[in-house]
Amino acid sequence: MPLKDFFIHIGRSVISFLYLLGGLTSLAVQTVYYAFTPPFKVERVFEQVKKTGNDSLPIVSLIALFIGFIFALQTAYFMQRIGSELYIASLVALSVVRELGPVITALVVAGRVGAAITAELGSMQVTEQIDALETLATNPVKYLVVPRFLALIVVLPLLTLYANLIGILGSYLICVYKLGISGNLYMRVTFESLLYKDVFTGLFKTIFFGIIIALVSCYEGFNVQGGAEGVGRATRLSVVKSFILIILADCFFTALFYFIFP
Repeated sequence: MPLKDFFIHIGRSVISFLYLLGGLTSLAVQTVYYAFTPPFKVERVFEQVKKTGNDSLPIVSLIALFIGFIFALQTAYFMQRIGSELYIASLVALSVVRELGPVITALVVAGRVGAAITAELGSMQVTEQIDALETLATNPVKYLVVPRFLALIVVLPLLTLYANLIGILGSYLICVYKLGISGNLYMRVTFESLLYKDVFTGLFKTIFFGIIIALVSCYEGFNVQGGAEGVGRATRLSVVKSFILIILADCFFTALFYFIFP
């Protein structure tokens, strides 16, 4: 690639990223404003909470359980060589509660729920249903975005807490029934190693992960162009952008809570 084309590509990528941030910021301001503006449609929020939680619970359960299995087995492989199997409990608990539980749950929800939101809103945009809402004097942001925004803020911390418990359960099963560690001892070491800060920071991050998923998914859905093909492209971009922003946010909060304000 010639040097000129390289810099053109970089410039376009930067402009595209800034355009995305501007669009997300504008949507976020409108969403927060309409979230506190009556009338309040609580039933729509509960509908989205039910849909989001039920759709994600089976896959979150499966992934969290196998993460507990895998992490315990990988840790045991090293710990058995130095005779420290007991510390598997604390390592798994800290890893799952601080990082693996929140991040993996957010990525699963972004791939499952975020893609569904983008596809749904994208289809509405293509078929001009969103324009019809405006014609009927209904604000699309308040009617479509706010319920999904609030639902993800509520559901994602709950799913993360559930995933943490399932992940620790998976490790418990491996350590007790495979390695022969006492169940009572395993649980005592687990809870002694965890601090309130570990649980709080993990759950606190998921609030922002939920905001990212909701805003990116709705933004991409509102900006679909090109019919059915455009819906597929927007769905793919929604998942990719959500993944990237979730990882960036996780890096920021990890540095903030454990290095800047330890």
